[in-house]
Amino acid sequence: MVSRIRRIEVVANIASGSVGPHAPAEVGKILADHGLQARICAPEPDGLAACLRDAVAADPDLLIILAGDGTARTAAELCGPEGPLLAPLAGGTMNMLPHAVYGVRSWREALPLMLDSGEEQMLGGGEVEGHSFLVAAILGSPALWAPAREAARAGRIGQAADKARQAFQRAFSGRLRYTTAGSGREKAEALTFMCPLVSRGLASDAAVLEVAALDVAGAVDAFRLGLHALVGDWRDDPAVRVSHGATTRVWAARKIPALLDGESVTLRSLTEVRYVPKMVRVLGLPDALRQ
Repeated sequence: MVSRIRRIEVVANIASGSVGPHAPAEVGKILADHGLQARICAPEPDGLAACLRDAVAADPDLLIILAGDGTARTAAELCGPEGPLLAPLAGGTMNMLPHAVYGVRSWREALPLMLDSGEEQMLGGGEVEGHSFLVAAILGSPALWAPAREAARAGRIGQAADKARQAFQRAFSGRLRYTTAGSGREKAEALTFMCPLVSRGLASDAAVLEVAALDVAGAVDAFRLGLHALVGDWRDDPAVRVSHGATTRVWAARKIPALLDGESVTLRSLTEVRYVPKMVRVLGLPDALRQ
C-alpha cells in the first residue's frame, strides 16, 4: 500500500497532548527512513483549522494527523469517502479514533507500523446534524461529565472541579425519549451510540449502530457513567440497556448535550442519529496488529 503513496501532508498540533515541539522533526525522520517525504504543517493552535483545510485541498495520497480527537474528527469530515487517505495518529488525551484504528499505541509506535503493514480501510460511522463520529457518541447528561474527566486526567484539577459542578447542575434537567427503527418509544437518561469499528456487539461490516440506553438513579450513577463512558467498560454497567439500529430519533424538553468522539457539541431538542456506511478511508492496521 505505502509503495503507491507519493504525496503526503502532515498536520501536527504541537500544543496537543503528547505531540510536543519535536514531533514534526521526528515524523519527518520516520517517513525518511521509509523512503518518503512530506509537507509538514505545525501551526499555532489558532492556525490549525486553516492548516488542515489547506492540507486536504492539496489532495495528497495520504494525510497524517497528529493531534487530538477534535482535529481527527474534523479531518475525517473534510476528507470524506472520496478524499485523501487518512492516518489519524494519537496526539491528544482520549485518542478515541487513533486507538480504534491502531490499537492503544503512541504515535511513535503506530506510525512506522502503519508504514510497514498498513492497509486501506473504508470506515462507516454515525452522523447527527451534519456532525460525524467514527467511534462513539453520547447524548444526554453523562456527556457533561466527560470534560471534567479529561481535565482531571490532564492534571487541571481546578478546571475539572468547575466542569464537575457545571455537570452536576445540569445533569438531571430531563430525560431523553427515543425510538429506533422498528421499535416503540423508550425513555433514558442518556444514549450512547457505538460504531461497528469498536462495538463488541456488532460485526465490523454491520450497517447499524449499537444503541445503549443509560438509566441512572442519581448523581453517583451519572458520575460513574460519565467517567467510564467512551473508554470501553460502560457496556457492562448494570444501568445499560443495549440494542442496535441504522436510525434513531431522539427528543427532549431542551437542547441535548452530546459528545461525538470525545468532542462536546449541543444538539437540537429533536434530532436524528443515523449510520453512514462510507465515511472516510483510513490507512489502518489489520485486526491482528490492532490488539
